[in-house]
This record gives sequence, structure tokens and C-alpha cells, in this order.
Amino acid sequence: MTASVSIDFVSDVVCPWCALGATALEQAIENVAGEISVELTYKPFELNPNMPPEGEKAVEHLMRKYGRTAQDVAAGKKMQIERGAAIGFTFDLDKRTHFYNTFDAHRLLFWAQEEGRQVALKKILLRAYFSEGRNPSDQQTLVQLAGEAGLDEARARKVLVSGAYGDEVRELEGFYQQRGINSVPAMVLNGRHLVSGSQSVEYYEQVLRQMASAPVEA
Repeated sequence: MTASVSIDFVSDVVCPWCALGATALEQAIENVAGEISVELTYKPFELNPNMPPEGEKAVEHLMRKYGRTAQDVAAGKKMQIERGAAIGFTFDLDKRTHFYNTFDAHRLLFWAQEEGRQVALKKILLRAYFSEGRNPSDQQTLVQLAGEAGLDEARARKVLVSGAYGDEVRELEGFYQQRGINSVPAMVLNGRHLVSGSQSVEYYEQVLRQMASAPVEA
């Protein structure tokens, strides 16, 4: 009998550590395929909920928000590029010129879950931002990316223009913040076990095996 594990992966599409964590988790899930059935759902978190529509230049944003020097930012970029290369995720951070608001992207991801294409869309959104420098706050860009994920572009456009799923996204954001998740990535396994931060493929695989073999709580 195949064991099962549910994962709520709380993250943002402009978070480099979320991109690393999601990529490593995907590989861990592939490694246990046939042995453990994993139900993965991406949950919303906005790093910059008050970001203006035009966004903010990336280097200036990181220096202002985290009190870093330009040298600190460059060192961080180098580390992220190297860690990404080790697991097959390409960071082209020269193309990532700005940080943006991601509320519309999270609304689209919520809809994509209903359509059974959320995991595919999340992967495409991360690649579009970090590897291609595309703007995840631009609705036309989001429509195109939805099409790449196998979703109907006309319906994606309707979701974005109408403001649909805004309340649901806000409710989920509040739910996880009230439970102490104030940085990402963070994942909750089987509704109770929290793993914070971006971890390795091996670590995620170990956690999946542990959760799969744990006794079910009454």
C-alpha cells in the first residue's frame, strides 16, 4: 500500500529561496514516486504586499529592505546562482531587474489549483521571473504564462480582470501569518509538521519518508 503525505508549501514567486526549495522538493517527490504519494499545494505569501505597480529596482530594494550593502547583494546572488545550478534551476539575476507585487499571481495560482494545473503554473512563474526576467505583476504576462501551463488563456484573463479569488488569497495569507509563518519558504506536512527555509533534496526526501512512516494521529 502506498503511503501518502500532504504538503502545503507557503511561498512567493519572487523569492529566490522559494525557487530553490520548490525545485529541491520536486526532485525529492520524484525520488519517492511509487513509494509515497504526495499531494502538493502551493499557498500564498507576499514578500512585498505594498509594492507599487511599477515595482522597485532589485539591488536598491534588497539594500533598503534588508540593510545590505551592494557587496552583500552581489554575494547573495552568487550563492543563489550556485545553489540553483547544483539542482538544475537557472538564475539569470541580471534579467531580474525589479521586485514586484505578486497578488495577481497568487490569485491565478489559486484558480490553477481548481483546474489541476497549479504545480505546473508555479514552476513556470518561478522560471519566468528568475530565469527570464518577466514581470509577474503584469496581467498580460500572467495570461501568457497560464497558457504555457496548459490553462485556458481567456479564462485566466477573466480571473485577473475580475479580481476573482482575492478574498480567498487574503484569507490564506492571514491564516499562515497567524500561525507564525512570517518568512518563506515554509511547508506544512500533513497539516501539523513545519519545515522552514530552503532545504536540500536529501533533507526533503528524508522528511517525506519520516512523515510517510509516522503513525496517523487520531
